[in-house]
Amino acid sequence: MQTAMIAGAGILMLAGAAMGQTITQWNFNSTTPDNNTATGTLTPSIGSGAASLVGGTTATFASAAGSSDPVTSDDSGWNIATFAAQGTNSGTRGVQFNISTLGFENLTFSWDQRHSNASARNVQFQYSIDGTNFQNFATFEANAGDTWFNGRTVDLSSIAAANNNANFAVRVVAVFAPGTSGYVSSNSPGTAYGTTGTWRFDMVTLSGTAIAVIPLPPAAMAGFGTLAMLAGFGALRRRRVSRA
Repeated sequence: MQTAMIAGAGILMLAGAAMGQTITQWNFNSTTPDNNTATGTLTPSIGSGAASLVGGTTATFASAAGSSDPVTSDDSGWNIATFAAQGTNSGTRGVQFNISTLGFENLTFSWDQRHSNASARNVQFQYSIDGTNFQNFATFEANAGDTWFNGRTVDLSSIAAANNNANFAVRVVAVFAPGTSGYVSSNSPGTAYGTTGTWRFDMVTLSGTAIAVIPLPPAAMAGFGTLAMLAGFGALRRRRVSRA
């Protein structure tokens, strides 16, 4: 019966266009609203995944007022501090998000990010297809401190290996200013870079399109139907023989 049902459905998994949808999203708000932005959660608000710190950074929760989160009364953001000393460890400190993309393609990663005055101005986005080894992919630059930069977006549709991948992960890390060997602050030249400068994250989102399930051609369906019938006759014959 199971063979006949699967064959009769006549479906095949193929890459195809479909409506984009949110795979996983973090808004960092408390699961049960408590009107306290100093509390929050790393459990995704949509989907599943894991958020973690990279390279020795530390984190608290703080107000995300100014982000694109439609929640306003209990809007928390993930506040990251303890960055590398000036002139050291470029591209090694920040945050990481592990998200399975099984069943999805045409990926887009987006987030809101607040830079404090003394935080690193330059941001490196990295991705991994095995969850361990990361590749640089896109950069961003803040031009002000104590400011939210909402809707930072990376189009990952050109990374075929990222599709349908249970081990997919991304990082957002601080890097030296281009062509230099040091960090520049987001509020430069008014404020010097400092390890206590903070980045704050909100509305971290991975989106994609579902890998389409489309009907097989009639000829292929007929072939599956014949196989299903043969399987059914074989099973019936075995039952008759066993009864005899």
